[in-house]
Amino acid sequence: MTNRSTGHSPFSIVYSKPLNHLLDIAILPKCKSSSANHFTEQHSSILQEVKAKLLDSNEHYKQTADLHRRKQVFEPGDLVMVRLRKERFPVGQYSKLSPRKLGPIPISKRINDNAYIVELPPHIHTSSTFNVADIHAYHPPDEIDNINSSTVAFSAAEET
Repeated sequence: MTNRSTGHSPFSIVYSKPLNHLLDIAILPKCKSSSANHFTEQHSSILQEVKAKLLDSNEHYKQTADLHRRKQVFEPGDLVMVRLRKERFPVGQYSKLSPRKLGPIPISKRINDNAYIVELPPHIHTSSTFNVADIHAYHPPDEIDNINSSTVAFSAAEET
């Protein structure tokens, strides 16, 4: 009988389950039904088919996504540019005028193919561990001779 204040019987409050009835205690014979066995076998086969199709579709999605993924592996000592995101800094430490990338910075340790530790300058107050998505290979600028365009045009005009 349920208590009107608690909404539960005292037995279920104390023992965390309802009181057993006669049918709960009685030993009932195991019934073997061919239709029940057929139903469970059919349901199991449907679940196996669905699982196989999900695995196939997930593999297809992974292959499609991997076509656009760039695979980059860096070694310790490589010079890289790191992208600084606002989320990496404490509140008030990063402004919208702060540089977006920092570098060239050498990689000090490779944790795995996806995470690297870089040697950040001391004025950067954030973790030195970066995801490969935030690391880009550093390519030094080409050595371009300082050529004045007017002298090039003037010398080309003299040759003609």
